[in-house]
Amino acid sequence: MDWLLEPAGTGGKLAVMLVAILLFVVVMGLILFLVDRPRRVPGWVVALAFAGPAIVMLAFGLLYPGLRTIRDSFYNRTGSAFVGLDNYVTAFTRDEFQIVLRNTAIWVIVVPLVSTFLGLVYAVVVDRSRFEKFAKTLIFLPMAISMVGAGIIWKFMYEYKPASQPQIGLFNQVLVWLGLEPQQFLLSAPANTFFLILVMIWIQAGFAMTILAAAIRAIPDDIVEAARLDGVGGMRMFRYITVPSIRPALVVVLTTIAIGTLKVFDIVRTMTGGRFETSVVANEFYTQALRQGEQGLGAALAVILFVLVIPIIVYNVRQLKQAEEIR
Repeated sequence: MDWLLEPAGTGGKLAVMLVAILLFVVVMGLILFLVDRPRRVPGWVVALAFAGPAIVMLAFGLLYPGLRTIRDSFYNRTGSAFVGLDNYVTAFTRDEFQIVLRNTAIWVIVVPLVSTFLGLVYAVVVDRSRFEKFAKTLIFLPMAISMVGAGIIWKFMYEYKPASQPQIGLFNQVLVWLGLEPQQFLLSAPANTFFLILVMIWIQAGFAMTILAAAIRAIPDDIVEAARLDGVGGMRMFRYITVPSIRPALVVVLTTIAIGTLKVFDIVRTMTGGRFETSVVANEFYTQALRQGEQGLGAALAVILFVLVIPIIVYNVRQLKQAEEIR
């Protein structure tokens, strides 16, 4: 069995892949054979046959690691001694971790609000315009780029060279054209955090625009026409008709972007590695657990991140239920 767990060379890895594919085919074939017998099969057997493997894999891939992480957060760096809440006390009291929590709070507040606002304004401005398709495609394109790719692109845009050398970073080249000194955008705290946040806003604004544009199109025409007959237009139409009508979509967009922002890792890791006071919780628990061997502290930070996500999910679910009840 060792060759399955630790395959040697390309041939061994290819063999393991073939075994995994064959095992999947056999298991699925067996399930289909059992549920498709001529005799009548109870509904719960069919449901269990199809949902059972997924439930088992979710339990093994999500539930068990989650419980194990919670358990490790109460133990020391090697997991050999119970330390109680010491790891959580460290995470909330040590100066470097307070900076991490501060940065995470800034990300979660700024990114959803700014991304949603820009997406909403953009959706309203380009709605039913001559260049609507092109304009929407333009702002949605960053969504097709991975977080790592976006981080690399923007790292080049922020690139710094001394004033005596040619600039390869777009922003510093613009500063030089304006007669100003080039700046090290990613080194100066806390401004560097906002320069990283700009990358996330660039990506998420397209997502917000797509969802909100669809919600705006779904506003009944009779509501809009009635408002126009009453003399409502311009900003008043936007404030009193458009925004209240798409409130459920706004909630979904805000909470979805907030959850994604809480988990932000790629941008920070790619652009600064968490240095220069730019680290966030997702990056810090990776650093502590896998780079510095502080498994207990890393697990505590992961649990903190999980706890921060729960209220957002609960609020989102409640809002969706209320919207369904209204309908």
